[in-house]
Amino acid sequence: MTLVLPPRLTASARTLGDTARRRGLPTVQLPDFDVPEELRGGGAHLHAGPSFADAVAPALGIAPLEAPADWLARLPVAFTRREVRAVPIREAYGLRRPAFVKSPNDKSIPALVYTDESRLPGPDAVDPGTVVLVSDVIVFAAEYRLYVLDGHVVCGSRYAEGGRFRPAPLPAGALAFGADLLAAVGHTLPSAIVVDAGTTDAGRWAVIEANAAWASGCYASDPDRALDVVLRAAGPVGQLTERDRAFVR
Repeated sequence: MTLVLPPRLTASARTLGDTARRRGLPTVQLPDFDVPEELRGGGAHLHAGPSFADAVAPALGIAPLEAPADWLARLPVAFTRREVRAVPIREAYGLRRPAFVKSPNDKSIPALVYTDESRLPGPDAVDPGTVVLVSDVIVFAAEYRLYVLDGHVVCGSRYAEGGRFRPAPLPAGALAFGADLLAAVGHTLPSAIVVDAGTTDAGRWAVIEANAAWASGCYASDPDRALDVVLRAAGPVGQLTERDRAFVR
């Protein structure tokens, strides 16, 4: 079993790599998209961004798990505190008011508040059928990352406060909100995933988005528990459970 890392390491990749080696799990940092023969189709796991994962996961024999593209849009408003729609970007070109628009599972469409459709990437840059999430604009006072394994929050971290990067341990409220969310909709997520949640400026808890654990920063999370989630979230195809097959990227 080997943890494969990309050419450029984030702070989280370094932390998880160090944690893996401390456990006795070998790590390999690939210099480019070429996968060495000894790693092909073996027992590798991956922590990397979506573009790198798309390029190397098939050769590595890895099944990266992620939430469905429309997962956030299908959540009850009680968990989102805002309207969220998953639509082809061609429909978003009809926006006539500010909205928060982003790609569901990567960064191909920058996650921004767009004042109207004129600032969105045009059909010359993006396929008009590309699905985007379009949501009402709300302000989050604090934002938290929850690492989820088998329907339970196993660790997490605050990562922002007042719009600024400020990692800190999870408060009890974040754990309680995560437990309520997973009790209601945990079956709609893969067995290993990251969910971001936050408190609005009105003091209400809301889901921000779901992210692939294998591409997420761990911040102040317990690195051992975060690594457990990452290993499940991007592991060998042969170890994939029937439950998780629907969530392979």
